[in-house]
Amino acid sequence: MAKSKKYHPTESEMEILQILWEKEQATVREVHEVMEAVKDTGYTTTLKTMQNMTDKGLLERDTDTRTHVYRPLLSREKTQESVLNKMLNGLFKGSESNLVMGALSRKELSKEEIIEIQNYLKQFEQE
Repeated sequence: MAKSKKYHPTESEMEILQILWEKEQATVREVHEVMEAVKDTGYTTTLKTMQNMTDKGLLERDTDTRTHVYRPLLSREKTQESVLNKMLNGLFKGSESNLVMGALSRKELSKEEIIEIQNYLKQFEQE
C-alpha cells in the first residue's frame, strides 16, 4: 500500500480507476466490458493490468466470492491532485497560471463549464 502514495498510474491504469471510481467495485469482466466499448482491448490484458494494480497497491481484490471483485484503494481526489502536481511541476514548471491557461485554451469548453469556472474564480477572489 505504501507504493500507491507515490505511484502515478499509467494511462491504462487510469482508465480502470475511472471505471472503478464510478462503479465503486467491479469484476474484471465488468471493467473489461466498459473498456471494450471505448477501445479494442483483450480480456486477459484487462485482467493482467488489474492484477498488477493490486500488486502495486492501487486496487483491492475481494476473493471471498467465485468472481473476484475489485475496489480502488486510491481516491479520485488524491489521484487527481498527484497527477496535477506532477504536470504542474514538470510540464508547466510550477506555473499554475500556465496550467490553467493551457487547459482553457483548448476551446472545447461548454457554456456550463465556463459559468462553473467563472463562479469558482469569483469565490476564489472573495477568500
